[in-house]
Amino acid sequence: MQGERPRRGRKRVCSFCVEKVENIDYKDVNKLKKYVSERAKIVPRRMTGVCSKHQRRLTTAIKRARHLAMMPYVSD
Repeated sequence: MQGERPRRGRKRVCSFCVEKVENIDYKDVNKLKKYVSERAKIVPRRMTGVCSKHQRRLTTAIKRARHLAMMPYVSD
């Protein structure tokens, strides 16, 4: 164990920045489902690779979709 260096993975690039998305639409449920786990929890930034600006907007969009019953709060 001594002398080992920590592994470096490939840096993830924000998919919303690459596509130059201005607003994340809460009505686009198929896109939002990629950022929600099978337990219907919002997946953190370190798992998805989304930047902090878009993670905040993504969280708001998911919460709006849940409030309008487009997405579930919990899984079955």
